[in-house]
Amino acid sequence: MRVTSNTFPHLLTGQLALLAQRQGQLQNQAATGQRIQNPEDDPTAMRRVLDLQTEAVGISQYRSNIQRLQEYSQVNYGVVRSIKGLVDRASEIATLADATRPQDELNIYANEIDQLLHQGLQYVNAQHRGDYLFSGTRSNTPPYTAVLDANGQVASIAYQGNDELASSEIAEGVTVTTMVLGENTTGTGPRGLISDPRSGADLFNHLISLRDNLRAGNRDAIANANLTELKQDEDNFLYHFGDIGAVQARLEAAESISRTRSQSVEVLVSRETDADLAQTLVRLSQTQNAYQAALQSGGTILNQSLLDYIR
Repeated sequence: MRVTSNTFPHLLTGQLALLAQRQGQLQNQAATGQRIQNPEDDPTAMRRVLDLQTEAVGISQYRSNIQRLQEYSQVNYGVVRSIKGLVDRASEIATLADATRPQDELNIYANEIDQLLHQGLQYVNAQHRGDYLFSGTRSNTPPYTAVLDANGQVASIAYQGNDELASSEIAEGVTVTTMVLGENTTGTGPRGLISDPRSGADLFNHLISLRDNLRAGNRDAIANANLTELKQDEDNFLYHFGDIGAVQARLEAAESISRTRSQSVEVLVSRETDADLAQTLVRLSQTQNAYQAALQSGGTILNQSLLDYIR
């Protein structure tokens, strides 16, 4: 095999270039602490890293959904608790309106019930982040609207929302809703907060009935009907308190799982990409020594002449 005179310089130049490139890679790894900078550094590991990063993005979105759901759940709980306070006061008034109370006092109670109606209407039309809380998926529409009589008192209250709930994904294939319907008269699906025939709840109409019976002095209707109706409303609120609490517990568990998953993915990515500093420095020293040795040996060979052999 014939070897030309320029074969060795070409081989030496190529080898020095490879060693210089390797030095640059190792120096970069030592400076940044990252083993993989480009896909060609380790194609297999890079693929695993990309898959892990995609998973991390998904987990981050799940955690964001969970935090938003928790926020809405807390707001819903506060509003439901406030409305429950109105029911408690209405039940107290219905209990006080016995035969010992004069009509003038019943009229005062009736006025208070009318104020509770206005206050309840304000509560159920609460908004958060620009969305109405109890309108179902019609979150841009106030759930309830009132018709007032000539005296400015509440004559009737009508529901304007729907019976559909939006949900958010908190894990792969797992969806949760923290929305609460103001009313559901279909007999199926989520229970309505204010009105639902399955529980006998119909808060606003029950309050209007109590107010009118107080004004009319109809104590028997108050004792035999209104108290029972308000008890049904109260039981319905207790159901919703339990439902909200169960959802909050589920969200807390989901948040804990997603946080653990996020930390695990970070560890796996770190294992794939982080450089072992001690090992990197050893390899860098070896590569630098090899580079210097190649320069010295190459220089010695290239400096040889025919006179070296004649001697």
